Amino acid sequence: MKYRTIDLCAGIGGIRRGFELTGQFENVLSAEIDECACITYEHLYNENPRNDLTSDDFKQLVSNTEYEVLLAGFPCQTFSRAGQKLGFRDTTKGTIFFDIADIISRTNPRAIFLENVENLVSHDRGQTLQRIVTTLEDELEYRIIGVTMDEDGSYAYSGKSFIRNSRYFGLPQNRPRVYIMAFSKKFYGDAVKLLNDDLPIAGRKTIARDLNEILEPVVDDVYYMADGYWQTLKKHRVREREKGHGFGYVVVNAPGIEHPVASTILATGGSGKERNLVYQPKEGVAGKVLPTKKTGLNGDGIRVMTPLEWGRLQGFIGYAFLDDQGNEMFSFPEGTTRTQQYKQFGNSVTIPVIEEMAYFMLDCFEKMTVVQTNLIIELANTHETITRRDVIEFLRISNNRANYLLRKLKQNGLLVPVVTKGRGARYRACVVK
Repeated sequence: MKYRTIDLCAGIGGIRRGFELTGQFENVLSAEIDECACITYEHLYNENPRNDLTSDDFKQLVSNTEYEVLLAGFPCQTFSRAGQKLGFRDTTKGTIFFDIADIISRTNPRAIFLENVENLVSHDRGQTLQRIVTTLEDELEYRIIGVTMDEDGSYAYSGKSFIRNSRYFGLPQNRPRVYIMAFSKKFYGDAVKLLNDDLPIAGRKTIARDLNEILEPVVDDVYYMADGYWQTLKKHRVREREKGHGFGYVVVNAPGIEHPVASTILATGGSGKERNLVYQPKEGVAGKVLPTKKTGLNGDGIRVMTPLEWGRLQGFIGYAFLDDQGNEMFSFPEGTTRTQQYKQFGNSVTIPVIEEMAYFMLDCFEKMTVVQTNLIIELANTHETITRRDVIEFLRISNNRANYLLRKLKQNGLLVPVVTKGRGARYRACVVK
C-alpha cells in the first residue's frame, strides 16, 4: 500500500517529489496559488494544483479526500498574542498556518510534515514556534519529533532540533531549514511515545561532493557580471567590513578553496546570486558589451550561477527526475523566464533532504505498527477473547486504526475470529501447535 499525501503551499512540488522517490507515497491533492509555479507543477506532474488552501471549498474538498500524510512548505508569519488563551483559531487567524491547522483538525491525517525557513525558530522571539508546538501537541493531538516533556509538564525543545542543513544530505549547498514532523496521537495512541527524539541529521547518499561537480564548465556570456555592477559590489563589501559587518558578495569557489560549497539560494534572487558568485575566467568576455548590461563585462572572470546549477543544488536536476536509464526528465515549461527559474528553484526545497525525511517517516510508521500489533497479541494471549473496544481502550487509538490492526492480524493468521457480527465481533489468539 502506498501512503497518500496532500501537497499544500506546493510550489513546484519539491516536497512531494522527495516523498515520491521512496516509492511508498503518492500524491492525491495539491494547492498552490502562484500561477507561474502552477504552470511548472502541471508540466512536471500532469496535475492541476490551482487550489487556495484558505478557501472553504478547498477545505471541504480535503475533507472528502482520503489521505494519510499532509505536506506543506508554509510561509513564516507572526501570530496574534491577544488570543493566546483562546486556541489556534484565534491566535493564528489570518496566517497560512491557521488554515493548515484547520485542515488538520478536520481530517486528522496520521502524519504531517512541514518545512519553513531557519528564521522560524527565532521569529517573534520564539513565540511563533511555541504557538506551532502547542497547537500541534495540545489542540490537534500530535507528537512532534524533537519535542519532549519537562518534569513540570512543559514542552522542552531546542530550535536546533528542527534545523537541518542541505550540505549534510549529499549536495554542496549551505541551506539550513526548519522541518517539523508529527504523528497523530489519536491514530497511534501511546505508540508515539516510543519514537526517536531526533530527525535525521545527515543523508545516506552523496550526489555531489562539492560545487566543482555542480558548476557547468562553460556558460553563456550573459551570466558574467557587468563591470560597473561588479565594482559596486566590491565597494559595498569594503564599506560593510569597515563597519564591522560581514555583509557583501561571496565568490564561492575562489582560488584556494579546495571543496567549495554554495551559500543558500533564495527565491528573491538578488542576494542569493551575489553570495554565490563563481570565478570562471573565459576568453573574450572582458569588456564585452551586451544589450542587457549597462556596462561591459568584468575582466575578473566573475559570473553568477545559472538556473541549471541552482536546479542541481536543489536536487531537481541530476537526481530527482532521472528515469531508469539515467536520462534527465526535468524541464521547465517552454517560455519560462530565467527570473522565474531562479525564483522557483530558490523558493523550493532540497529534494534529497526531503527524501531522507520521508524514509524516516516510513521507519516511524513501521515501528509504531509493530509495537501496536505486539500489544494486541499480548492482550489476546492474556484474555479468552478480545473485542475492537478492548483494543481501542488498551492502545488508546481511533476506531479506524483498531479496525485496520485487527484486520491485518486476522489476515496474517495471528488472530482468529470467534464472533464475526459487526460491533459484537470477538477474536482470540491463534494457538501455535
